[in-house]
Amino acid sequence: MLMPVTPVRLPVAVAAAVGLLTAACQRDAEPPTAPPQPAQPAARTPEPVLRDAALDRRGLLAAVDQAAAAYAAGAAASGQDPLAGRQFDVRLAFGCEGAEAPPADGAGDGLARWSWGPERESIRLSLTPGDWSRSALITGSGQAQWEAVEGFWVARPWMTAEGCPSLRPDPLASGPVAPSPQTVGLAAVFETGGSRLGRRNGRAYSHAIRQAGDAPLIALDAGYRVRLQGRVAAFPDGQAIHCRANNPNQRPVCVAAVQLDRVAFETPTGETLSEWRPT
Repeated sequence: MLMPVTPVRLPVAVAAAVGLLTAACQRDAEPPTAPPQPAQPAARTPEPVLRDAALDRRGLLAAVDQAAAAYAAGAAASGQDPLAGRQFDVRLAFGCEGAEAPPADGAGDGLARWSWGPERESIRLSLTPGDWSRSALITGSGQAQWEAVEGFWVARPWMTAEGCPSLRPDPLASGPVAPSPQTVGLAAVFETGGSRLGRRNGRAYSHAIRQAGDAPLIALDAGYRVRLQGRVAAFPDGQAIHCRANNPNQRPVCVAAVQLDRVAFETPTGETLSEWRPT
């Protein structure tokens, strides 16, 4: 005769422990959930490496300041100058104080100016490069491969802006004040036996603005601009800029050797009035 089986009742605490153990086993049996992976950024296309921008007025003057400081300190540079081969694009403001007649002897002084034509019916812009072939900065460099060197001065080298200065002369001043000597220049070099295209040989870059109809011709108060573009060259020692001073208490005169690709007259807003290219 079978006896009825009476269910075994476990104490509450033991039952709870068994339940927790069972749940733990069930959790261990489940595969662990992988932690969320951070979103991967989209692959970026490498940006093209840009070549050094062309030297503008500010960049040119900064390079000249470094060369002048090194020269004054007696720190002789050696090797190939990284400036050599670099493009430059420099605008020079002129005529900021009004009309100015060209030199009476017709010699080039490397400075641009404008003057009135007969009856004030035209305005003549002119720039005659200086003949720097016999300059101490050139002949003292040991070079022999340059047949001609034509010079252009960068007026007011204390200004990095390309426009005219806002400062005006004092109308109550006792007399005209002589401008400071020129200390920064660009020397356009032409190799012996090379192409003669682009050489001025004492001739001026010149452009005439003529009166249109009966309207009076008005000169621009903000002057005009001459734009010089090309590549920086190098002296025989590999340096792009040479400096010289006759006295340690004088600011050195520094010139950069260049090869010109374009010379242009412009308005203050950048409108081209005329241009010259060696080709």
